[in-house]
Amino acid sequence: MMGHREHKTHKYKLNIAVITVSSTRSKEDDVSGKIICDTVKNTTHTLCNYDVVKDDKIDILNALFSALKTCDVVIINGGTGISKKDLTYDSVVPVMDKELSGFGEIFRRVSYDEIGTPAMMSRATAGVISDKLVFLTPGSPNAVRTASKLIFSELEHMWYEVHKEIQ
Repeated sequence: MMGHREHKTHKYKLNIAVITVSSTRSKEDDVSGKIICDTVKNTTHTLCNYDVVKDDKIDILNALFSALKTCDVVIINGGTGISKKDLTYDSVVPVMDKELSGFGEIFRRVSYDEIGTPAMMSRATAGVISDKLVFLTPGSPNAVRTASKLIFSELEHMWYEVHKEIQ
């Protein structure tokens, strides 16, 4: 039986999509999306898609489902707060097959150490849709740096767990 250390030895080359949700940013000035894209490019994985969409449920879901057709992992940044315009969490979580709430819990814990009590307003989470991994992160540059560290520290282990056969 493998422990968590042995799972770190699994190596996969995954196709990763990055979607920024914002009604004010474009690809030209999307600092947070570029941070995630650069992080992907500095790994063995491939950036298969990058998009910026408005804070609109249909736009968010269209971008997500389009990315899921060709990508293994989708990282969505923005729209995870509690304001009326923050629709990412409310749009995506209902279509998840499984929610991985531990990602959000750890994200908020690490964020608390960095920014204090405002961390509680993040609805960062992760999940699985049709055997693909989906991550929802806040849209600030510091938040995507924090989320990227967490995501890429366990991404291949998570991929293994989602795809392992039942013994």
